[in-house]
Amino acid sequence: MRVITADPIGLCFGVRRAINMLEQELQKNSRVYSLGSPIHNPQEIARLEKLGLVVVDKIDDIPENSAAFVRTHGATPQIFEQLEKKCSSVIDGTCPFVKTAQERAQSLSEENYTVVISGDKNHPEVQAIMGCVKGSSAVVSGASEIPETLRGKRCGIMSQTTQKVTVFSELVSAFVDMSPEIKVYNTICKATLARQESLKRLTSDVDGIIVLGGHDSANTRNLVRIAEDASVPVLWIECAEQLERKWFEGKESIGIAAGCSTPDWLIKQLIEKLQKM
Repeated sequence: MRVITADPIGLCFGVRRAINMLEQELQKNSRVYSLGSPIHNPQEIARLEKLGLVVVDKIDDIPENSAAFVRTHGATPQIFEQLEKKCSSVIDGTCPFVKTAQERAQSLSEENYTVVISGDKNHPEVQAIMGCVKGSSAVVSGASEIPETLRGKRCGIMSQTTQKVTVFSELVSAFVDMSPEIKVYNTICKATLARQESLKRLTSDVDGIIVLGGHDSANTRNLVRIAEDASVPVLWIECAEQLERKWFEGKESIGIAAGCSTPDWLIKQLIEKLQKM
């Protein structure tokens, strides 16, 4: 069996940066509290928890005068303010691409556009971006979900950084008929786009695709959808132990892709297991 690895694969700049920042802080503090999971990869989080990371759901769960970490998905200005009042140090692990998206959302609202975000309204990144909007806004998952209340309004359109390019393009096109004026910022992360394009190229050369990454990772989920759209059999796993031997039957070539939050050590484990098989 031939195994081809997508290029690029795995950790993006923003996630690698956040992990490095966390590791450096954990060398100084025995405990670092993260409001929500720093990245969407349970295996990497488990590794960091052994070093002293504590993931909490609420600011109330963070002890006074402790070290707090803001995850790669960012946080609203209000949350930053609360953390700075309560904690001795606040480490901002927000991905620079997410920071840019937050700044775009703020500038659009200051220009009196209704801010429209292409993405998942329940995703922490989208919620953090929404927190930077001072005027009216809407989160839309796709062109077919655009609310009629946006018809006739000046709309500033942007995207969750991990969104599929095709979904964002279709959404923007739909607004041409609905809005008298639109302003568009393509805030899809370049690393996300590169991994999507790399997987698209791979689908034409293999009999199946293994996508490695957390099941709560939006960018990993989009890689799976791209493989499915290309009608290529896809196996989505979080670690090498989840491989299914039966899935390989009748396949002579396999492609491997991994989400932006999948660490190098998990990719290495998967390749080693495939070599043994």
